Amino acid sequence: MDRFFTPKKNINLEQKTCIIEGEDVKHISRVLRCKEKGKLEVCDMDNNEYICEIKEINKDNILLDIIEIVNIKRESDLKIKLYQGMPKGTKMELILQKLTEIGVDEIILVQTKRSVTKIDNKKEDKKIERWERIIYEAAKQSKRGKIPTLTGVLTFKEALEDMKNNDLNICPYENERTVVIKEAIKGKEISSIGIFVGPEGGFEEEEIEKIQNIDGQVVSLGPRILRTETASVVASSIVLYELSDLGGNI
Repeated sequence: MDRFFTPKKNINLEQKTCIIEGEDVKHISRVLRCKEKGKLEVCDMDNNEYICEIKEINKDNILLDIIEIVNIKRESDLKIKLYQGMPKGTKMELILQKLTEIGVDEIILVQTKRSVTKIDNKKEDKKIERWERIIYEAAKQSKRGKIPTLTGVLTFKEALEDMKNNDLNICPYENERTVVIKEAIKGKEISSIGIFVGPEGGFEEEEIEKIQNIDGQVVSLGPRILRTETASVVASSIVLYELSDLGGNI
């Protein structure tokens, strides 16, 4: 069943109705060619979801009747903020898609010293808009209970300030040989964790030192060197497996 998101204000539990607006109206009516009485999954972006039946298809909105409240907890209690050093080309699209699928809560774009990609002000809004659409489509496909937040582009200094709000911060680094993620998080009470992954060229030593100066834990992802798009997904998956619901019961 196709899944769509709508703001909470569009859900009326007393009347058992909901409204879908925006670009999804065209997708439902013209691409999927849905008709009245057709069924859709609708999520209110806050982990509440419903099975709905199409009542009216209008030009600007679709009115649905709520026929069932779905009692499945889709979102993890653990909040992961993935700080991503800006990669080249289309790698960002893959990173955003996969991090959304596995359950990351927020993705923060960071300009590090070895980031090759630079986004000027004229292009930033268009790129962010496209990346947010990729996250939205991935959230629908993976049946997320919310849409992950995309933040950025931050400077390295701004990222460090933001990291101070997390219970713990880890940073995969190719020169670390002993401490792994499991050891870094063992025995700690963690409700929010930051993971800082460098761009293709990795981090400079002074950047690692600054991360350590705010009590960030440098960790190893193993003996093989991973691409940045792989490291982001692997590190997040390990954390979700060790501390949350990835690989667990539904």
